[in-house]
Amino acid sequence: MSKKSKVEEMEGELNESQIAENPELNDETKATLEEEQSVEDQLREELTKEKDKFLRLFAEFENFKKRTSKERMDLFKTAGQEVIVSMLPILDDFDRALKELSKSEDKEMFKGVELINNKFRETLKAKGLEQIEVGEGDVFDAEVHDAITQIPAPNKKLKGKIIDVVEKGFKLGERIIRHPKVVVGN
Repeated sequence: MSKKSKVEEMEGELNESQIAENPELNDETKATLEEEQSVEDQLREELTKEKDKFLRLFAEFENFKKRTSKERMDLFKTAGQEVIVSMLPILDDFDRALKELSKSEDKEMFKGVELINNKFRETLKAKGLEQIEVGEGDVFDAEVHDAITQIPAPNKKLKGKIIDVVEKGFKLGERIIRHPKVVVGN
């Protein structure tokens, strides 16, 4: 032990013996000790409050980071949606052009337009565009299909089912950006 710690220990013992011997000092010392304890308790309470505030602020910041990250990811997923939706009529025009060119004598022109069409479709597919597959005889689903008209069903099997597809539908990721327009049997 060092000399200072021995001195401090002896002073502490002297103070304790003086407090025990002198009742007046004893009451004053108790009041001082109680004051020190109450100050210490107040400081502990303040520290607890500050820790709680800090934890809440930290949790709020973490939630903010998660929310903005999710919003950013959603924005990236749908950022090209407007451009892709504006290109859907071009896809329809390509389909009509290929249908008419297949009737013509010029097979080389048909192959050229078909190659451009395939490249265009593959590019859009790489960006997340998918065609909604709808065929004759499929069950009509109001959440997916857009019924533009109802006609009498040619036979009982086609009642409540799709008879014709007027316009193709497309999805971008999991979101439907254009519902297929269909004719339903009545």
